[in-house]
Amino acid sequence: MTSSGECWWSRFTKTDDVIVIHVDLAPHGAHEEQALSWLDKSERVRLRRFRVERPRRQFALCRAALRANLCDKLGCTNDQLSFGVHERGKPFAIVDGTPSTYSFNVSHGGSHGLIGFAPRGRLGVDAEERVARPYLDRIVESVFGLAEQRALAKVSGHRKIHFFYRLWTMKEALIKALGTGFSLNPSRFEVPSAILDGMESASFRFPHVPDARWRIQGLGETRFAAAIAYELDPRNDAVT
Repeated sequence: MTSSGECWWSRFTKTDDVIVIHVDLAPHGAHEEQALSWLDKSERVRLRRFRVERPRRQFALCRAALRANLCDKLGCTNDQLSFGVHERGKPFAIVDGTPSTYSFNVSHGGSHGLIGFAPRGRLGVDAEERVARPYLDRIVESVFGLAEQRALAKVSGHRKIHFFYRLWTMKEALIKALGTGFSLNPSRFEVPSAILDGMESASFRFPHVPDARWRIQGLGETRFAAAIAYELDPRNDAVT
């Protein structure tokens, strides 16, 4: 927190055991100075590698918010908290040398960041600015399946941009939750038909990993597109 008691992050939403916070990434001298005090030596080195102000600010403010919230949830001090990286590059928290099972994921789009937290299971979150994309139809053909392409073809103009980002954030949140990165081509799977029909939430299974069940949810934000995906308890086999 800043000396004035203000904070640059706040609770955004909660679903099941998953909490998502919003991080304000707008330029703010006091917030950026306070964020630096949370970063460890390696993170400060990483910060200096950024040559452009905007991604440097995004990294500092998101990383500091992540640290502050993990310390609160894990009951540790900032000095006790460090991070490791799984084989495919997804980070995990370490407290006093012991890996934590608490899951988290970070995303940002423009001046808005989102961080998801879950006490168990994998999760992914994605936030994107809704900016116009040249050659949108070519992008659609390369990253969406046939049913998704047909659904997008039914809308045009401003609505198409919104629908594109709604589907894209859901697919990226699922990929981030699975933890494979873009070694998994997003066109290899499609969001559930209920999502294409307008539902904001549905259960999901990857065709190539059917044993794991996920919940995917659009976050319905007017300022930016966003979605979260998280692993459901395998002890509950009912698909809802």
